[in-house]
Amino acid sequence: MQSVAVSKPQEATTSTAVVEPVADTEAAASTPTADITPEPSEPALTPSTDAIAATPTVATTASPGPLNLDSWPADTRLNYRLTGYYRGELHGDARVQWQREGARYQTRIDIDLGVVGLVMTSQGEVTEQGLAPGAYEETRAGKRRSATLKDKQVVLSDGTQVPRPHGVQDTASQFVELSHRFASGQVPLEVGRSVSFWMARPGGVDLWTYDVAGREVLQTPQLGAVEVFHLKPRPIANPRGNITAEMWFAPSLQYLPVRIRVSLGDAHVDLTVEKIEQR
Repeated sequence: MQSVAVSKPQEATTSTAVVEPVADTEAAASTPTADITPEPSEPALTPSTDAIAATPTVATTASPGPLNLDSWPADTRLNYRLTGYYRGELHGDARVQWQREGARYQTRIDIDLGVVGLVMTSQGEVTEQGLAPGAYEETRAGKRRSATLKDKQVVLSDGTQVPRPHGVQDTASQFVELSHRFASGQVPLEVGRSVSFWMARPGGVDLWTYDVAGREVLQTPQLGAVEVFHLKPRPIANPRGNITAEMWFAPSLQYLPVRIRVSLGDAHVDLTVEKIEQR
């Protein structure tokens, strides 16, 4: 299987092949709370040790098998058409890239709105249990914020340390991790199912649950009609603002996130895939 919503560092992909839709499959995603707006002032939710221990990482997941690096592509890039609204209509583009060298990975997300941009980068290891982020960084309007994920602690942007939950992801790695879980069968991508995991961001660590809310047909600019499964986030306790995100994963396109919609009150950004390249 090959499932990665992905990103690589700064250099461009050298040898790529455009991924075309394959025949219809049976099973064809949240809140990636892509921090597109300034972090609200409400304090972060700090996961207690007891809460972490009592919370399953993923619902309905099978035990991971031996590490198979072949199931993680070496290089994948998704290019998106961006539309939306914030004090007027928004137009731009976005890229999600993944690069792996051995068991080391990097995922990079670029959202370009012309004068305003957002870059999110995750680096870490591929393990038998999935991705294990070690560092997350985001840059917006020239301001850099980060989270460092150590063996037992997560160091937030302000230096605060909180316990590291099992299976924790970050804002960028979650796209790749979810794709791989769906494609590998660890989590069935079926309407009515849900998936939960802790997510680390510069301001805190929160438990997110995404429900598979529906099965739809998405019209894409260049790849045509694609069957997708729509993931919606549940409201979380003590949210830091009103940012929410939804994702649509396509089984016929290696379970990649072919649409991502980030909402903030009356504002929103909608990304629809235009081209997928992989090597």
